[in-house]
Amino acid sequence: MVRVAITYTGRLHCCAIHGPSGQEIQTDAPVDNQGKGECFSPTDLVATALGSCMATIMGIVARRHGLNLEGMLVEVEKAMTPAAPRRIARLAVQIHVPLPPDCPQRETLENAALACPVHHSLHPEIEKPVRFHWVGR
Repeated sequence: MVRVAITYTGRLHCCAIHGPSGQEIQTDAPVDNQGKGECFSPTDLVATALGSCMATIMGIVARRHGLNLEGMLVEVEKAMTPAAPRRIARLAVQIHVPLPPDCPQRETLENAALACPVHHSLHPEIEKPVRFHWVGR
C-alpha cells in the first residue's frame, strides 16, 4: 500500500507528497475552472497516469523480450465534459513506438499498453481511443 499526503496550500493549489520516495507534485485548478493553470490540474494527473502507466507496462514487456523502447513518446489529450457534472470525457492516446512496424512483438506490446491498470481503472464512459505509431526502422 502506498500513502500520498496532500496538503491544500491555498489559491486552489495542493502539494502531494509520495510517501515511499518523498517526491512532491504541485497541482493547480485549470484556467477554465477558476485556476491559473500554473501546474498540473488533478485531471491532468489522471491523463498523465494513463500515459505513463501504458509506457511503463510496455517497458516491462519490452525488457522481457530484449527490446529497447527508450525515447518512446506517449501523448495524451484530455477533454472535459462541456456540461455539469464536470468530469473527464475523453483521453485520446498517441503512442510513438521507436520500433519498426514489422516488430514480431508488436501485438504483444500493444496489448500490454491496453492492459495497464490505469486503463482498466477508468470509468467505462470515458472514451479512451489509443493509436500506435511504429516509427522505428
